[in-house]
Amino acid sequence: MVFDEFTSETMRLDDSQIFLRRGGEGPPILLLHGHPRTSATWHRVAPRLVARGFTVVCPDLRGYGRSRGPEPTPDHAGYAKRAMAADMVAVMRRLGYSNFALAGHDRGSYVALRLTLDHPDIVSRVALLDCLPISEHLARVTAEFATRWWHWFFFAQPEIPERVITADPDRWYRGDPETMGARNYDEWRMATRNPTVVRAMLEDYRAGLTIDAEHERADRAAGIRLRCPTLILWSLRDDLEQLYGDPLRIWRDWAVDVTGFGIDSGHHMAEEAPTALATALAEFFE
Repeated sequence: MVFDEFTSETMRLDDSQIFLRRGGEGPPILLLHGHPRTSATWHRVAPRLVARGFTVVCPDLRGYGRSRGPEPTPDHAGYAKRAMAADMVAVMRRLGYSNFALAGHDRGSYVALRLTLDHPDIVSRVALLDCLPISEHLARVTAEFATRWWHWFFFAQPEIPERVITADPDRWYRGDPETMGARNYDEWRMATRNPTVVRAMLEDYRAGLTIDAEHERADRAAGIRLRCPTLILWSLRDDLEQLYGDPLRIWRDWAVDVTGFGIDSGHHMAEEAPTALATALAEFFE
């Protein structure tokens, strides 16, 4: 069952409203999902972390799932990772957490990276899953990358992706209820059939190639690095290692204390390898 022991609520913030789930007692962990998932993607991981003695908070990112953000603007700033990270800081403060551990997967990992860079004093430890900084990807664009990750550049186009995706969202966003879990699948399917959510998810990618990449390049130029212990995990049956070799080699330029390893999984490791992922996170956060 999905989050049966968790409470849920929606918080209204300055220019967004954030749906979240919370469960457990103990040191807080914030889990951030990727595209095109919702917080329900953690339904096999979060209870395992609660059983290890943590409080776990699982929000839908701004614009995803049951959360909402502002109307898009030409500069995409409303869906920049800085704005999404500020949401998460506000949520955790309102819940009473001034310091917490953090993990993000896929697009959520970019939010986690930005949150830790912008607010280093409130993140005790950070785990980044299936992630390299966006600017590092863009600095290494090859024909192979562009072919494998073509969706980054398609999603960045104005208007066309909305028309293509909303014409047949079930065929575009293909999911398997057995692999995902039935209730997680139903929540994901409801979100991906909502044109408002689809547009917000595309704005996330448009921000990624523009304002987010600019923020990262500015951090690198200023010598800003992750100061807290950093765990990098990647899916061995995905293509991150195939494209770049050992991801830790790149992350050592971004973090002062970085460790990590591959997980035997496809891309959606929280759904496909929850025991291995929960164990890795619990051991790192304890």
